[in-house]
Amino acid sequence: MDTPLLALTRRRLSGGPTLSSAEHNDNMRQLIQLRWLAVAGQCATVLVCAYLLHIPLPVTAMLAVIAAAAVVNLLSAPLLRRHQVRQGELLLALLFDVGTLTLQLYLSGGASNPFVALFLLQVVLGAILLERWASWVIVGVTGVSYAGLIAWYLPLRYPPNLLSEVGGLRLLGSWLCFAMVGVLLVLFVTRIIRNLRVRDARVAELRARAAQEDHLVRLGLFASGAAHELGTPLATLSVILSDWRREPALAADPALAAEIAEMQAEVQRCKAIVTDVLHSVGELREDAPDRVAAAGFLAETVAAWRALHPTARLSHENALDDRLAIAADPALRQAIWNVLDNAAEVSPDALTLTSKVEDDVMIVAVADRGPGFAAQVLAEVGNPQRSRKGAGHGVGLFLVASVVRKLGGTLAAANRPGGGAAVTIRLPLASIGIAAP
Repeated sequence: MDTPLLALTRRRLSGGPTLSSAEHNDNMRQLIQLRWLAVAGQCATVLVCAYLLHIPLPVTAMLAVIAAAAVVNLLSAPLLRRHQVRQGELLLALLFDVGTLTLQLYLSGGASNPFVALFLLQVVLGAILLERWASWVIVGVTGVSYAGLIAWYLPLRYPPNLLSEVGGLRLLGSWLCFAMVGVLLVLFVTRIIRNLRVRDARVAELRARAAQEDHLVRLGLFASGAAHELGTPLATLSVILSDWRREPALAADPALAAEIAEMQAEVQRCKAIVTDVLHSVGELREDAPDRVAAAGFLAETVAAWRALHPTARLSHENALDDRLAIAADPALRQAIWNVLDNAAEVSPDALTLTSKVEDDVMIVAVADRGPGFAAQVLAEVGNPQRSRKGAGHGVGLFLVASVVRKLGGTLAAANRPGGGAAVTIRLPLASIGIAAP
Protein backbone atom coordinates (compact mmCIF):
# COMPACT_ATOMS: atom_id res chain seq x y z
CA MET A 1 0.00 0.00 0.00
CA ASP A 2 1.43 3.36 -0.92
CA THR A 3 1.29 6.32 1.48
CA PRO A 4 0.59 9.38 -0.64
CA LEU A 5 -0.50 12.81 0.48
CA LEU A 6 -3.83 12.60 2.31
CA ALA A 7 -3.78 8.77 2.32
CA LEU A 8 -5.86 8.82 5.50
CA THR A 9 -7.19 5.65 7.11
CA ARG A 10 -10.87 5.50 7.61
CA ARG A 11 -12.38 5.17 11.06
CA ARG A 12 -13.83 1.79 11.95
CA LEU A 13 -17.38 1.03 10.90
CA SER A 14 -19.98 -0.02 13.41
CA GLY A 15 -19.11 -3.48 14.59
CA GLY A 16 -15.78 -3.42 12.75
CA PRO A 17 -12.27 -3.68 14.17
CA THR A 18 -10.81 -0.74 16.04
CA LEU A 19 -8.05 1.14 14.31
CA SER A 20 -4.58 0.38 15.60
CA SER A 21 -2.22 2.94 17.12
CA ALA A 22 -0.13 2.81 13.95
CA GLU A 23 -3.17 3.80 11.88
CA HIS A 24 -3.98 6.65 14.26
CA ASN A 25 -0.39 7.84 13.94
CA ASP A 26 -0.64 7.67 10.17
CA ASN A 27 -3.86 9.70 10.25
CA MET A 28 -2.26 12.33 12.47
CA ARG A 29 0.71 12.47 10.11
CA GLN A 30 -1.60 13.16 7.19
CA LEU A 31 -3.44 15.85 9.17
CA ILE A 32 -0.08 17.52 9.75
CA GLN A 33 0.57 17.48 6.01
CA LEU A 34 -2.87 18.97 5.38
CA ARG A 35 -2.17 21.68 7.96
CA TRP A 36 1.06 22.56 6.17
CA LEU A 37 -1.01 23.08 3.01
CA ALA A 38 -3.34 25.34 4.98
CA VAL A 39 -0.38 27.31 6.38
CA ALA A 40 1.07 27.83 2.89
CA GLY A 41 -2.30 28.70 1.34
CA GLN A 42 -3.32 31.12 4.09
CA CYS A 43 0.06 32.82 4.09
CA ALA A 44 -0.05 33.32 0.32
CA THR A 45 -3.64 34.60 0.44
CA VAL A 46 -2.94 37.10 3.23
CA LEU A 47 0.17 38.47 1.55
CA VAL A 48 -1.50 38.81 -1.86
CA CYS A 49 -4.58 40.51 -0.45
CA ALA A 50 -2.64 42.85 1.83
CA TYR A 51 0.32 43.83 -0.34
CA LEU A 52 -0.83 43.22 -3.91
CA LEU A 53 -4.51 44.15 -3.75
CA HIS A 54 -3.91 46.60 -0.84
CA ILE A 55 -6.90 45.35 1.14
CA PRO A 56 -6.53 46.54 4.76
CA LEU A 57 -6.25 43.34 6.76
CA PRO A 58 -5.02 42.71 10.35
CA VAL A 59 -1.90 41.13 8.87
CA THR A 60 -0.10 40.76 12.20
CA ALA A 61 -2.98 38.90 13.83
CA MET A 62 -3.57 36.67 10.79
CA LEU A 63 0.12 35.80 10.49
CA ALA A 64 0.14 35.04 14.23
CA VAL A 65 -2.64 32.45 13.69
CA ILE A 66 -0.64 30.95 10.80
CA ALA A 67 2.48 30.89 12.97
CA ALA A 68 0.58 29.09 15.75
CA ALA A 69 -0.48 26.39 13.28
CA ALA A 70 3.10 26.05 12.07
CA VAL A 71 4.40 25.75 15.65
CA VAL A 72 1.85 23.05 16.46
CA ASN A 73 3.01 21.15 13.37
CA LEU A 74 6.67 21.47 14.31
CA LEU A 75 5.95 20.18 17.81
CA SER A 76 3.64 17.37 16.67
CA ALA A 77 5.86 15.79 14.02
CA PRO A 78 8.66 14.58 16.33
CA LEU A 79 6.14 13.36 18.94
CA LEU A 80 4.71 10.85 16.45
CA ARG A 81 7.97 8.90 16.51
CA ARG A 82 7.63 8.07 20.21
CA HIS A 83 3.96 8.59 21.03
CA GLN A 84 0.92 6.46 20.23
CA VAL A 85 -1.89 8.71 19.00
CA ARG A 86 -5.38 8.13 20.40
CA GLN A 87 -8.82 8.91 19.01
CA GLY A 88 -9.21 11.90 21.33
CA GLU A 89 -6.01 13.47 20.04
CA LEU A 90 -7.30 13.26 16.45
CA LEU A 91 -10.44 15.06 17.61
CA LEU A 92 -8.36 17.79 19.29
CA ALA A 93 -6.27 18.20 16.13
CA LEU A 94 -9.39 18.71 14.00
CA LEU A 95 -10.85 21.10 16.58
CA PHE A 96 -7.61 23.09 16.46
CA ASP A 97 -7.90 23.32 12.66
CA VAL A 98 -11.53 24.44 12.96
CA GLY A 99 -10.44 27.05 15.51
CA THR A 100 -7.66 28.49 13.34
CA LEU A 101 -10.00 28.63 10.32
CA THR A 102 -12.64 30.39 12.43
CA LEU A 103 -10.11 33.00 13.61
CA GLN A 104 -8.90 33.68 10.09
CA LEU A 105 -12.46 34.09 8.84
CA TYR A 106 -13.30 36.36 11.82
CA LEU A 107 -10.39 38.63 10.87
CA SER A 108 -11.35 38.70 7.18
CA GLY A 109 -15.07 39.29 6.75
CA GLY A 110 -16.71 36.46 8.67
CA ALA A 111 -19.40 34.43 6.91
CA SER A 112 -19.19 36.71 3.87
CA ASN A 113 -15.68 35.41 3.18
CA PRO A 114 -15.95 32.95 0.25
CA PHE A 115 -13.52 30.58 1.98
CA VAL A 116 -16.10 29.82 4.68
CA ALA A 117 -16.92 26.64 2.71
CA LEU A 118 -13.65 25.14 4.03
CA PHE A 119 -15.67 24.19 7.11
CA LEU A 120 -17.13 21.37 5.00
CA LEU A 121 -13.67 19.87 4.55
CA GLN A 122 -13.27 19.62 8.31
CA VAL A 123 -16.69 17.94 8.59
CA VAL A 124 -15.72 15.36 5.94
CA LEU A 125 -12.41 14.65 7.68
CA GLY A 126 -14.19 14.17 10.99
CA ALA A 127 -16.81 11.86 9.48
CA ILE A 128 -14.10 9.56 8.10
CA LEU A 129 -11.46 9.68 10.81
CA LEU A 130 -13.44 9.86 14.04
CA GLU A 131 -15.97 7.83 15.96
CA ARG A 132 -19.60 8.76 15.41
CA TRP A 133 -19.90 10.84 18.55
CA ALA A 134 -16.70 12.73 17.77
CA SER A 135 -17.88 13.36 14.20
CA TRP A 136 -21.01 15.01 15.58
CA VAL A 137 -18.81 17.15 17.83
CA ILE A 138 -17.05 18.47 14.72
CA VAL A 139 -20.41 19.12 13.04
CA GLY A 140 -21.63 21.01 16.12
CA VAL A 141 -18.48 23.10 16.51
CA THR A 142 -18.34 24.05 12.83
CA GLY A 143 -22.07 24.92 12.88
CA VAL A 144 -21.67 27.15 15.93
CA SER A 145 -18.55 28.75 14.42
CA TYR A 146 -20.37 29.48 11.16
CA ALA A 147 -23.32 30.99 13.05
CA GLY A 148 -20.97 33.08 15.17
CA LEU A 149 -19.21 34.44 12.09
CA ILE A 150 -22.54 35.71 10.80
CA ALA A 151 -22.91 37.97 13.84
CA TRP A 152 -19.33 38.71 14.88
CA TYR A 153 -16.50 39.49 12.50
CA LEU A 154 -14.18 42.23 11.31
CA PRO A 155 -15.61 43.53 8.04
CA LEU A 156 -13.41 43.83 4.98
CA ARG A 157 -12.79 47.40 3.87
CA TYR A 158 -11.93 47.42 0.20
CA PRO A 159 -9.87 50.28 -1.21
CA PRO A 160 -11.76 52.68 -3.52
CA ASN A 161 -10.11 51.33 -6.68
CA LEU A 162 -11.49 47.82 -5.92
CA LEU A 163 -15.07 48.74 -5.00
CA SER A 164 -16.26 48.05 -8.53
CA GLU A 165 -14.49 44.67 -8.51
CA VAL A 166 -15.81 43.37 -5.17
CA GLY A 167 -18.40 41.10 -6.79
CA GLY A 168 -15.84 39.61 -9.16
CA LEU A 169 -13.31 39.09 -6.36
CA ARG A 170 -15.87 37.23 -4.27
CA LEU A 171 -16.80 35.04 -7.22
CA LEU A 172 -13.11 34.34 -7.80
CA GLY A 173 -12.67 33.50 -4.13
CA SER A 174 -15.68 31.18 -4.22
CA TRP A 175 -14.31 29.42 -7.29
CA LEU A 176 -10.88 29.04 -5.69
CA CYS A 177 -12.48 27.62 -2.53
CA PHE A 178 -14.60 25.20 -4.55
CA ALA A 179 -11.58 24.07 -6.59
CA MET A 180 -9.48 23.60 -3.45
CA VAL A 181 -12.15 21.59 -1.63
CA GLY A 182 -12.90 19.53 -4.74
CA VAL A 183 -9.27 18.63 -5.41
CA LEU A 184 -8.59 17.74 -1.78
CA LEU A 185 -11.74 15.63 -1.50
CA VAL A 186 -11.01 13.74 -4.72
CA LEU A 187 -7.45 13.00 -3.58
CA PHE A 188 -8.68 12.13 -0.13
CA VAL A 189 -11.66 9.92 -1.02
CA THR A 190 -9.90 7.99 -3.82
CA ARG A 191 -6.99 7.19 -1.52
CA ILE A 192 -9.39 6.15 1.22
CA ILE A 193 -11.18 3.79 -1.17
CA ARG A 194 -7.84 2.32 -2.27
CA ASN A 195 -6.75 1.82 1.33
CA LEU A 196 -10.06 0.18 2.20
CA ARG A 197 -9.72 -2.21 -0.72
CA VAL A 198 -6.22 -3.11 0.39
CA ARG A 199 -7.47 -3.65 3.92
CA ASP A 200 -10.33 -5.84 2.69
CA ALA A 201 -7.85 -7.93 0.72
CA ARG A 202 -5.67 -8.23 3.81
CA VAL A 203 -8.64 -9.29 5.94
CA ALA A 204 -9.60 -11.89 3.33
CA GLU A 205 -6.04 -13.20 3.36
CA LEU A 206 -6.06 -13.40 7.15
CA ARG A 207 -9.36 -15.28 7.09
CA ALA A 208 -7.99 -17.74 4.56
CA ARG A 209 -4.91 -18.19 6.68
CA ALA A 210 -7.07 -18.73 9.78
CA ALA A 211 -8.97 -21.44 7.91
CA GLN A 212 -5.68 -23.12 7.04
CA GLU A 213 -4.55 -22.87 10.65
CA ASP A 214 -7.81 -24.54 11.68
CA HIS A 215 -7.08 -27.30 9.19
CA LEU A 216 -3.63 -27.71 10.74
CA VAL A 217 -5.17 -27.98 14.21
CA ARG A 218 -7.50 -30.72 12.99
CA LEU A 219 -4.57 -32.55 11.39
CA GLY A 220 -2.63 -32.25 14.65
CA LEU A 221 -5.54 -33.64 16.65
CA PHE A 222 -5.96 -36.47 14.15
CA ALA A 223 -2.23 -37.27 14.29
CA SER A 224 -2.27 -37.26 18.09
CA GLY A 225 -5.32 -39.53 18.22
CA ALA A 226 -3.87 -41.89 15.62
CA ALA A 227 -0.57 -42.06 17.49
CA HIS A 228 -2.37 -43.02 20.69
CA GLU A 229 -4.45 -45.62 18.88
CA LEU A 230 -1.42 -47.13 17.14
CA GLY A 231 0.44 -47.59 20.40
CA THR A 232 -1.58 -50.66 21.45
CA PRO A 233 -1.35 -52.70 18.21
CA LEU A 234 2.35 -51.90 17.89
CA ALA A 235 2.98 -53.13 21.41
CA THR A 236 1.00 -56.29 20.63
CA LEU A 237 3.03 -56.91 17.46
CA SER A 238 6.25 -56.39 19.39
CA VAL A 239 5.24 -59.02 21.97
CA ILE A 240 4.15 -61.51 19.29
CA LEU A 241 7.41 -61.12 17.37
CA SER A 242 9.43 -61.60 20.54
CA ASP A 243 7.53 -64.83 21.20
CA TRP A 244 8.16 -65.99 17.65
CA ARG A 245 11.90 -65.45 18.00
CA ARG A 246 11.90 -67.76 21.01
CA GLU A 247 10.05 -70.54 19.15
CA PRO A 248 12.59 -73.35 18.43
CA ALA A 249 11.09 -74.15 15.02
CA LEU A 250 11.30 -70.57 13.85
CA ALA A 251 14.68 -69.90 15.42
CA ALA A 252 16.11 -72.93 13.63
CA ASP A 253 15.30 -71.39 10.24
CA PRO A 254 17.87 -68.66 9.50
CA ALA A 255 15.70 -67.02 6.81
CA LEU A 256 12.65 -66.81 9.05
CA ALA A 257 14.76 -65.60 11.98
CA ALA A 258 16.21 -62.81 9.80
CA GLU A 259 12.76 -61.77 8.62
CA ILE A 260 11.43 -61.73 12.18
CA ALA A 261 14.39 -59.57 13.25
CA GLU A 262 13.67 -57.19 10.38
CA MET A 263 10.00 -57.05 11.35
CA GLN A 264 10.96 -56.26 14.94
CA ALA A 265 13.21 -53.43 13.73
CA GLU A 266 10.36 -51.97 11.64
CA VAL A 267 7.97 -52.20 14.60
CA GLN A 268 10.50 -50.38 16.78
CA ARG A 269 10.85 -47.75 14.08
CA CYS A 270 7.06 -47.31 13.98
CA LYS A 271 6.98 -46.98 17.77
CA ALA A 272 9.73 -44.35 17.59
CA ILE A 273 7.72 -42.41 14.99
CA VAL A 274 4.60 -42.57 17.16
CA THR A 275 6.60 -41.36 20.16
CA ASP A 276 7.97 -38.46 18.10
CA VAL A 277 4.46 -37.50 16.97
CA LEU A 278 3.17 -37.46 20.53
CA HIS A 279 6.21 -35.50 21.68
CA SER A 280 5.83 -32.95 18.87
CA VAL A 281 2.14 -32.45 19.58
CA GLY A 282 2.65 -31.98 23.29
CA GLU A 283 5.95 -30.13 23.49
CA LEU A 284 5.91 -26.49 24.59
CA ARG A 285 8.98 -25.39 22.61
CA GLU A 286 9.87 -22.78 25.21
CA ASP A 287 13.56 -22.93 24.42
CA ALA A 288 14.97 -21.60 21.17
CA PRO A 289 16.22 -24.27 18.74
CA ASP A 290 19.94 -24.95 18.71
CA ARG A 291 22.05 -23.14 16.15
CA VAL A 292 23.94 -25.35 13.73
CA ALA A 293 25.80 -24.90 10.48
CA ALA A 294 23.31 -24.48 7.65
CA ALA A 295 25.27 -26.78 5.33
CA GLY A 296 25.54 -29.44 8.05
CA PHE A 297 21.84 -29.17 8.89
CA LEU A 298 20.83 -29.89 5.30
CA ALA A 299 23.46 -32.61 4.93
CA GLU A 300 22.15 -34.38 8.05
CA THR A 301 18.55 -33.95 6.84
CA VAL A 302 19.41 -35.54 3.50
CA ALA A 303 21.40 -38.34 5.15
CA ALA A 304 18.52 -39.19 7.49
CA TRP A 305 16.07 -39.21 4.59
CA ARG A 306 18.36 -41.47 2.52
CA ALA A 307 18.52 -43.93 5.40
CA LEU A 308 14.74 -44.25 5.29
CA HIS A 309 14.64 -44.48 1.48
CA PRO A 310 17.64 -46.64 0.53
CA THR A 311 16.33 -47.33 -2.98
CA ALA A 312 15.90 -43.68 -3.94
CA ARG A 313 18.67 -42.01 -5.94
CA LEU A 314 19.05 -38.51 -4.48
CA SER A 315 21.73 -36.05 -5.56
CA HIS A 316 22.46 -33.21 -3.13
CA GLU A 317 24.09 -30.06 -4.50
CA ASN A 318 24.97 -28.12 -1.34
CA ALA A 319 26.32 -24.64 -2.12
CA LEU A 320 25.83 -23.14 1.35
CA ASP A 321 28.72 -21.43 3.10
CA ASP A 322 29.97 -23.40 6.10
CA ARG A 323 30.13 -20.16 8.09
CA LEU A 324 26.37 -19.69 7.98
CA ALA A 325 24.42 -20.85 11.02
CA ILE A 326 20.75 -21.76 11.20
CA ALA A 327 18.26 -22.43 13.98
CA ALA A 328 17.74 -26.19 13.71
CA ASP A 329 13.94 -26.16 13.65
CA PRO A 330 12.56 -29.73 13.43
CA ALA A 331 9.59 -28.37 11.47
CA LEU A 332 11.90 -27.21 8.69
CA ARG A 333 13.56 -30.64 8.56
CA GLN A 334 10.16 -32.31 8.31
CA ALA A 335 9.09 -29.87 5.59
CA ILE A 336 12.10 -30.80 3.46
CA TRP A 337 11.38 -34.49 4.07
CA ASN A 338 7.79 -34.03 2.90
CA VAL A 339 8.95 -32.46 -0.35
CA LEU A 340 11.45 -35.28 -0.87
CA ASP A 341 8.76 -37.87 -0.12
CA ASN A 342 6.48 -36.34 -2.75
CA ALA A 343 9.23 -36.38 -5.35
CA ALA A 344 10.38 -39.91 -4.50
CA GLU A 345 6.90 -41.32 -5.01
CA VAL A 346 6.85 -40.28 -8.69
CA SER A 347 10.58 -40.30 -9.51
CA PRO A 348 12.64 -42.50 -7.15
CA ASP A 349 15.48 -42.87 -9.65
CA ALA A 350 16.19 -39.18 -10.38
CA LEU A 351 15.98 -36.72 -7.48
CA THR A 352 18.01 -33.56 -7.01
CA LEU A 353 18.14 -31.30 -3.97
CA THR A 354 20.00 -27.99 -4.30
CA SER A 355 20.66 -25.54 -1.50
CA LYS A 356 22.19 -22.10 -1.88
CA VAL A 357 21.93 -18.47 -0.77
CA GLU A 358 20.94 -15.63 -3.08
CA ASP A 359 20.21 -12.04 -2.05
CA ASP A 360 20.03 -12.89 1.67
CA VAL A 361 17.57 -15.72 0.99
CA MET A 362 18.26 -19.41 1.52
CA ILE A 363 16.87 -21.45 -1.37
CA VAL A 364 16.17 -25.17 -1.08
CA ALA A 365 14.88 -26.73 -4.30
CA VAL A 366 13.83 -30.33 -4.99
CA ALA A 367 13.53 -31.48 -8.62
CA ASP A 368 12.31 -34.77 -10.02
CA ARG A 369 11.63 -36.44 -13.39
CA GLY A 370 8.06 -37.47 -12.73
CA PRO A 371 4.85 -36.49 -14.58
CA GLY A 372 4.76 -33.03 -12.99
CA PHE A 373 1.94 -31.17 -11.29
CA ALA A 374 -1.56 -30.78 -12.63
CA ALA A 375 -2.53 -27.24 -13.64
CA GLN A 376 -5.07 -26.85 -10.82
CA VAL A 377 -2.47 -27.82 -8.23
CA LEU A 378 0.03 -25.28 -9.57
CA ALA A 379 -2.66 -22.60 -9.32
CA GLU A 380 -3.12 -23.29 -5.58
CA VAL A 381 0.07 -24.76 -4.20
CA GLY A 382 -0.30 -25.87 -0.61
CA ASN A 383 -4.07 -25.46 -0.44
CA PRO A 384 -5.58 -28.14 1.83
CA GLN A 385 -8.49 -28.67 -0.56
CA ARG A 386 -6.02 -30.03 -3.10
CA SER A 387 -5.31 -33.16 -1.07
CA ARG A 388 -7.36 -35.18 -3.55
CA LYS A 389 -4.40 -35.19 -5.96
CA GLY A 390 -3.02 -38.27 -4.31
CA ALA A 391 -1.26 -39.62 -1.27
CA GLY A 392 1.67 -37.51 -0.20
CA HIS A 393 0.89 -34.52 -2.41
CA GLY A 394 -1.97 -32.21 -1.39
CA VAL A 395 -1.69 -32.52 2.38
CA GLY A 396 2.09 -32.75 2.26
CA LEU A 397 2.50 -29.56 0.27
CA PHE A 398 -0.07 -27.85 2.47
CA LEU A 399 1.93 -28.70 5.58
CA VAL A 400 5.16 -27.61 3.91
CA ALA A 401 3.58 -24.30 2.86
CA SER A 402 2.33 -23.72 6.41
CA VAL A 403 5.76 -24.36 7.93
CA VAL A 404 7.51 -22.16 5.38
CA ARG A 405 5.01 -19.35 5.90
CA LYS A 406 5.53 -19.53 9.67
CA LEU A 407 9.25 -19.11 9.07
CA GLY A 408 8.65 -16.02 6.93
CA GLY A 409 9.35 -17.71 3.60
CA THR A 410 7.53 -18.75 0.45
CA LEU A 411 6.85 -22.01 -1.36
CA ALA A 412 6.69 -22.30 -5.15
CA ALA A 413 6.05 -25.24 -7.46
CA ALA A 414 6.56 -25.50 -11.20
CA ASN A 415 6.81 -28.06 -13.96
CA ARG A 416 10.25 -28.35 -15.54
CA PRO A 417 10.60 -27.76 -19.30
CA GLY A 418 12.37 -31.08 -19.81
CA GLY A 419 9.84 -33.03 -17.76
CA GLY A 420 9.27 -33.46 -14.06
CA ALA A 421 8.53 -30.93 -11.34
CA ALA A 422 10.44 -28.63 -9.01
CA VAL A 423 9.43 -27.37 -5.56
CA THR A 424 11.36 -24.37 -4.24
CA ILE A 425 11.48 -23.17 -0.64
CA ARG A 426 12.73 -19.60 -0.09
CA LEU A 427 13.57 -18.53 3.46
CA PRO A 428 14.91 -15.05 4.32
CA LEU A 429 18.11 -15.33 6.29
CA ALA A 430 16.89 -12.99 9.01
CA SER A 431 13.71 -14.96 9.67
CA ILE A 432 15.40 -18.34 10.13
CA GLY A 433 18.24 -17.09 12.31
CA ILE A 434 21.11 -17.38 9.84
CA ALA A 435 24.14 -15.24 10.49
CA ALA A 436 27.81 -15.16 9.61
CA PRO A 437 30.20 -15.20 12.57
